[in-house]
Amino acid sequence: MDLVVLDSVSKIYKSGETEIRALSDVNLNISRGLFTALVGPSGSGKSTALNLIGCLDRPSEGTVLVAGEDVAKLDRKTSAAFRGKHLGFVFQDFNLLPVLTVAENVEYPLMMIRNMPKNSRTPAVSKVLEAVGMADQAQKYPSQLSGGQKQRVAIARALVGNPELVLADEPTANLDGETARKVVSIMKSMRDEFGTTFVFSTHDPRVMDQAEVLFHLEDGKLVPAEPAGGEVRND
Repeated sequence: MDLVVLDSVSKIYKSGETEIRALSDVNLNISRGLFTALVGPSGSGKSTALNLIGCLDRPSEGTVLVAGEDVAKLDRKTSAAFRGKHLGFVFQDFNLLPVLTVAENVEYPLMMIRNMPKNSRTPAVSKVLEAVGMADQAQKYPSQLSGGQKQRVAIARALVGNPELVLADEPTANLDGETARKVVSIMKSMRDEFGTTFVFSTHDPRVMDQAEVLFHLEDGKLVPAEPAGGEVRND
């Protein structure tokens, strides 16, 4: 069974009397274990689709299934619990807490969302920091890190709870070319090691070249596109 299914999904935002159709009748299936990218220019609807998959928003029409759950039917409390159990997030602005160390930032979701005991949290944090090459930076604060290091910490935080799915919204947007390639390589290694499915929203060719499946969005609709590094899907 596919991990993510969008069935005839539309999303409409209202501003006064004006309706903005961010997504229009989108159908897509994302298989488990794949490196998948939602690609397109700014305003194409890719971040909206990612937010719907991540239970951060609800569709105006259609069905969003994640790990077999119709997430649009979840209330705020159950949505938060579902995200904590099944999902990890990586953002372009890193979203690290400046008053916490690297290790504490990675530990945070285990403590606040999963309520995991300390004796279980510590080895889990050590494992993912080692995997992303940040174990020797564990006691530093975000202000002491480079952009690439911050994104490595963000990846570790997303993976520490062993989620089925990691959603990455423009994760290379604030990184230089070489750092972006390293970060994407790390995420792919994490996929291979942990079996995690990654879904990106991006217009970065460095990410697109590494994707195994591309869904191309334009003006809120899936459109045909030429393959980059992976298979193009428009179903």
